[in-house]
Amino acid sequence: MLLVLAAASPAAAQGVGPLNQLNPLSPLDTAPDHLKRYSECMSLARSEPLKALPVAEKWHGEGGGLAARHCVAVAMFEAGRYLPAAAQFEAIARDMGSDRPGLRAELWGQAGQAFIEAGAADKAAEAQSRAIELKGNDPDLWVDRGLSYAAMRAWPRAISDFDRALILRPNDVEILVLRAAAWRNARNPTRALDDAAHALRIAPDHSEALLERGFASLVLGERNQANNDFNKVLRLVPPDSAAARRAQAGLRGEQPVPPPAETPPPAPATPKGGGKR
Repeated sequence: MLLVLAAASPAAAQGVGPLNQLNPLSPLDTAPDHLKRYSECMSLARSEPLKALPVAEKWHGEGGGLAARHCVAVAMFEAGRYLPAAAQFEAIARDMGSDRPGLRAELWGQAGQAFIEAGAADKAAEAQSRAIELKGNDPDLWVDRGLSYAAMRAWPRAISDFDRALILRPNDVEILVLRAAAWRNARNPTRALDDAAHALRIAPDHSEALLERGFASLVLGERNQANNDFNKVLRLVPPDSAAARRAQAGLRGEQPVPPPAETPPPAPATPKGGGKR
């Protein structure tokens, strides 16, 4: 979970969950024997990464090529070796040259996920920018980079990326909640309230949207509305959950306070067009 937007909204965790797997039907090496080994290696990497590492490295030594290297990277990620995994993902993407831009975008996106897990949000944003250059029509990439900017407390950049994601995936409740949280952290409770209310028109019992509307209402002096939202959250979620604790804090009149930025924000990136999914 990204702590900055976790304080803002635990929905952020959905942006940085388990590493996405490249489609096993389109591996980095299309030889039939490699397809089978790739599928088996990836399965082992996800279930027992420490066992998968020597298997993948042996396969690479036997000529497994980029497919074996990708399995090594995934095993590293799943084993918690995030920086080496990120370096491997980046190296594979570079070594592919100009071939298969959609697949290279996936690799850069995976590098970004690994950097985020390592706490290197600036490096994550750089990798995600490379992915967006190749696949600018993928809303998940915009969300991921928005979360990286949020981890740096670069709220305007985070909001801009969530804007782009919502253009590509209109009315997505999770993205609306993330943007509401970013607006709140950017000290614009009116815009936060708008996004939270929009999300609740689509999903009236969405606990994170209720929390965001509650916190925005609290800042705007609408205490009754805020308390109604916080009390509704307490009826919807388990009593020992993070959402319940945040609702209880809201009832006490407390606002979430994000932790310090992980890393300073990088220079603004200007994405170029994208390929197709």
